[in-house]
Amino acid sequence: MKPYFPIIIALALFLPSSGCKEKKIQKPLSDDYFQIRKKGEINVLTVAGSMSYFIYKGEPKGYEYELLNDFAESCKLKINIKLAENESKLVEMLLKNEGDLIAYNIPITKENKASLFYCGREVTNQQVLIQRTGKGETQLKDVTDLIGKDVWVIHDSKYQRRMKNLNDELGGGINIRVIDKDTISAEDLIEMVAMGKIPYTVSDADIAKLNKTYYPNINISLQVSHPQRASWAVRKTSPFLAAILNDWFKENQNDSHYKSIVKRYFEMSKRPNDSQMAMAIVMGPHQISPFDHFFKEYAKQIQWDWRLLAAISFQESKFCTNCVSWAGATGLMGLMPKTAEAFGLPSDQLDDPEGSVMAATGFLKRLNRSFSEIQNENERIKFILAAYNAGAGHIYDAQALAEKYGKDPHLWEEVEEYVRLKSLPEYYNDPVCKQGYFRGTETINYVRNVVDRWNQYQEIVKH
Repeated sequence: MKPYFPIIIALALFLPSSGCKEKKIQKPLSDDYFQIRKKGEINVLTVAGSMSYFIYKGEPKGYEYELLNDFAESCKLKINIKLAENESKLVEMLLKNEGDLIAYNIPITKENKASLFYCGREVTNQQVLIQRTGKGETQLKDVTDLIGKDVWVIHDSKYQRRMKNLNDELGGGINIRVIDKDTISAEDLIEMVAMGKIPYTVSDADIAKLNKTYYPNINISLQVSHPQRASWAVRKTSPFLAAILNDWFKENQNDSHYKSIVKRYFEMSKRPNDSQMAMAIVMGPHQISPFDHFFKEYAKQIQWDWRLLAAISFQESKFCTNCVSWAGATGLMGLMPKTAEAFGLPSDQLDDPEGSVMAATGFLKRLNRSFSEIQNENERIKFILAAYNAGAGHIYDAQALAEKYGKDPHLWEEVEEYVRLKSLPEYYNDPVCKQGYFRGTETINYVRNVVDRWNQYQEIVKH
């Protein structure tokens, strides 16, 4: 994205704009942006979630966060993230001066316009029906088709309220099935539709679009609510910051880097092709891949079965040396650039197969030390694989939750449930958690897939 250096005139007689342009205004404005620039940092309020902000492989991610990060970098500002427990707390925290900006799409309401400037990127969202596609599946194309159908929603959620209102509008007939368990999220319900466990659920359109990159067999085209405008926001006392955000988004919304962020979150697949991943590619009775000699050489350094390294590589890249995931994990062993560099592989050599195996082995060696209190080697391997995929912090959190709830933090089958539960506020907001929200289903599947493939390789390929 283009560098952005707004000029602030000392007497505040001009409104800063992109490209150092100036716009005259009628009267002086507050010095809100002066103070932020003076500190060199911006305090940002958001809510943890798959759309907004989360930690993945030790690095901050999230669609809203990446847009925020590009804005802050262009203005040479450091970001300080402060998480709210839920969406309703954001405005309250902003008005208490606990942050400079809400970087989260809050609904635009008449009531809040008296105290807020809505700014940045305005979006229009609505709730949509999640239904399964595929052979033998009948697609609902109108809300009237919901009569007589079972639609599953979370208890006391906006989705339950919307379905109740829609049911009233239609004169009844929708079978609203309510989940009142505190261990199920709205995104869990989307997965359940994709897996054929329930027929229908409801989601915001942006969340549905993101989840379609995980579950391509869902249809999200049927709108079931009226559109709702939403945007980022600042206090009324921060007109400069609002103006700068407005100009920055206007200038950069057609930028190629901006579009690449949209593509990574809403278009790129987040999961492997199941039919392809189910095949444990083997080149012969003694060879798995063209890179076996690297796996064998470096596995000795950590006293691992080389076929386990091969199983990790297949899961990460299908033995592709120049593949890049949606999150930026690159190369044969799917390493994040910062991780690779920390273990001796420069960012301009991420596609070097030996370098990738070398750096991955160093990383695995460190993770082995991190989980050294787990005496059972097979159990420890599962924790190491989980940390390789998610980042060790999320696995430590899950262990802490398991221990809090009376489970054994050294048994993966007891800890993996808390990896999954870290997608729910009740769990990721728990004081024992340090890394916050995490979408754990991917990690649980990752561990299972790698271990299964390793077992297949051991049966097929001999030493």
